[in-house]
Amino acid sequence: MFRNWTLPAGALALGIISMLTPVPRLVAEEQLSEEEALKLGTEAYIYGYSPVTMEMTRRVTTNVAAPTETRAPMGQLCLMREYPTAAYRDVTAPNADTLYSTAWMDLSKEPYVFSFPDAGDRYFLMPMLDAWTNVFQVPGKRTTGDKAQKYLISGPGWSGKVPEGVTEYKSPTNLVLLIGRVYCSGTPDDYKAVHAFQDQLKLVPLSAYGKDYTPPKGTVNPDIDMKTPVRDQVNALKAADFFKLMAKLLKDNPPAKADAPMVAKLKKIGIEPGKDFDISKLDPAVARGLEQATKTGLEQIMAHFKQAGKIINGWVFADPTGLYGTDYLQRASVTFYGLGANRMQDAVYPTLDVADDGKPCDGANKYTLTFPKGQLPPVNGFWSLTMYDKDYFFVANPLNRYTLSQRNQLQENADGSITLYLQHDSPGKDQESNWLPGPQGQFVPMLRLYWPKEKDPSILDGTWKPPAVKVVGK
Repeated sequence: MFRNWTLPAGALALGIISMLTPVPRLVAEEQLSEEEALKLGTEAYIYGYSPVTMEMTRRVTTNVAAPTETRAPMGQLCLMREYPTAAYRDVTAPNADTLYSTAWMDLSKEPYVFSFPDAGDRYFLMPMLDAWTNVFQVPGKRTTGDKAQKYLISGPGWSGKVPEGVTEYKSPTNLVLLIGRVYCSGTPDDYKAVHAFQDQLKLVPLSAYGKDYTPPKGTVNPDIDMKTPVRDQVNALKAADFFKLMAKLLKDNPPAKADAPMVAKLKKIGIEPGKDFDISKLDPAVARGLEQATKTGLEQIMAHFKQAGKIINGWVFADPTGLYGTDYLQRASVTFYGLGANRMQDAVYPTLDVADDGKPCDGANKYTLTFPKGQLPPVNGFWSLTMYDKDYFFVANPLNRYTLSQRNQLQENADGSITLYLQHDSPGKDQESNWLPGPQGQFVPMLRLYWPKEKDPSILDGTWKPPAVKVVGK
C-alpha cells in the first residue's frame, strides 16, 4: 500500500524547481576539454605526488601505540637499533650503512625541541624534510660539527620566544620528517656505541621543554593498511581520493611562492589550498580527464629516471636531490625511487640503469664492478654499494648481506684493484668477501656516496666516475 501525501502548493513548486535545477558543480574559470583537463591533471598529480606520499607514509609509520624500531607515534622518536632486513617495506631504497633515528612532527599547534649529544668522531647527519620532501635543514658533522646541539623546529605561522641556547629552524610546512642517520659498522660493539648516542636524542614539544615529559600513548587506526607497501598504496589511489587528499594537505603545508603558477593551474581543475575537493562536482569532461591523469602522471614519474641527471658508465646521477625548487617531476621521481634523499653535498646516489651490454642487471647473468687501484669513491663520510630488487627493496640472501662498503674486508686483486661480484649464486668461497648477492630476476645496484669530497677528484664535478658494471657470464 502506498500512502497519499498532500503537499502545500509552495512546497510543490519548490520541489519542481529543485528537480529542474542542476546539481551545483565546481566551475572552472574557463571551460576545459577532457584533453586539457588530462594535461593539467597530470601536472597536478606530479606536483602532488611527494606530499601525498609523505602523508601516506606518515599514516603507516606513526600508527602505533608506542615506539618500535621501525615506527613511532607522532612527535616521538623511532630509534632503529639494527639494519633493516629484506622484510622492510615502509620506505623504498632503505640503507644498511646507518642506523635511522626518525620522527614525524605536526607543528600546527606548537614547535618541537630536538637535541642530540656530542658525537665524537662518528659521522652523522640529521636532515629535516618538509611536506614537499625538501631538506630545509641538515645539522650534522658536515654542516654544524659534532658537538652537542639543540634546535627549535617551528612551523610557518609560529612566532614566539626561543629558549636560550637553542637555535630555531623554521620549516616551510607544518608537517616535518626527521630522518637522522648515524654511521655504524654493524658489529656488536659498534651497535652498542651507536645505541648510546641514540639514547641521548631528545624530542619534546616546546611547552614541555625543560620539564619532566612523558609522551602520550599513540592512537592506532585499524582502518590503515599496515601490510601493503606505502608506495603501492599511493600508486593505487584513484583520482578522486588522490586529489582530495592533496587539496587537504595544501592547507597545512602551503605551496612555496615560486609555486604560484602551478597553484593557478590547480584552481582551473577545482583544486585550491585548504578547500575540499569533490570530483563528482566537476564538469564531466574535466572529471574524465583527471581520472586518466593519475595513470599518465605515474608513467611520467617512473619514466623520468633516465632523465633525472647525467649518466656515466650506465650509472644515473640524480641531480638535484634534497632541494628541488620548481622541478616537480624530479622531486616526484626521487620520491618514487627513494623517499628522503639528502642534499647532494651530503650524499650522492648513483643508480645503475644498465650494465656494459646496455641492459638492466638480471640474476640470470653474472656481473663485476672493478675499482682501479686507488680509485675507490672519494668521500669524507662513507661509501657503499647496495643491492635492490626491481622494486627498490633489499634482496633476501643466505649471507643476509645487502651492501658492500668500506667497512667490509674486501679482497684486492694482484694489481691493487678491487672487484665486486654482483650475481645470484656464490662466485666461490675464496671470492665471497666481495660478493653482493642478487635475486634471480632483475636487480638494481645503487652506490651511496656520503659527504663527497669537493676536489682531487670529486664526485660532484665529475672528475671521479664510477666504473661500468660488466657482464662476465651466465
